[in-house]
Order: sequence, then C-alpha cells, then structure tokens
Amino acid sequence: MKEFYFVYILESILQPENYYTGQTKDVISRLKKHNEGGCPHTAKFKPWQIKNYFAFNSKEKALKFEKYLKSGSGREFARRHF
Repeated sequence: MKEFYFVYILESILQPENYYTGQTKDVISRLKKHNEGGCPHTAKFKPWQIKNYFAFNSKEKALKFEKYLKSGSGREFARRHF
C-alpha cells in the first residue's frame, strides 16, 4: 500500500483567528499531540481542530506545499480558499 503524506491546517477552537500549518503521515495522531501540548508552537492556543488537510504521494511534494502555505502568498491563498 502506498504511503501518504499530509499537509494540515489547524484552527484554534478558543481563538479561531489563530492557525497552524504542518506536515505529517498521521493527521489524527498529530492533532492529538498538538492538543496535549506536545508542540511548543501550538500549546498556548489549544485546543485545536482540523480545518483542512491535503494528501500527497511524496514527502517532497508535501514539504513544498507546506512551505508555500507558510509563505505570505500561501497564507493569503489559504485565507481566501479554505
């Protein structure tokens, strides 16, 4: 079975203006880690919910898309479309 890599956008439930974009092979486990405070960048805005996620068949493609979404134009694209 082919392995997939996911780029995800999280939204803070208590402060919905705060988002976090990341990359993983297991979106549900990663969300759990964010909500347990296991990531210093997201601990202060927990709990989180998944806003969107995107599947890629290569890690390289996922990393490129994550990098794009973290750029200025990528954040604007995500804001308008997601």
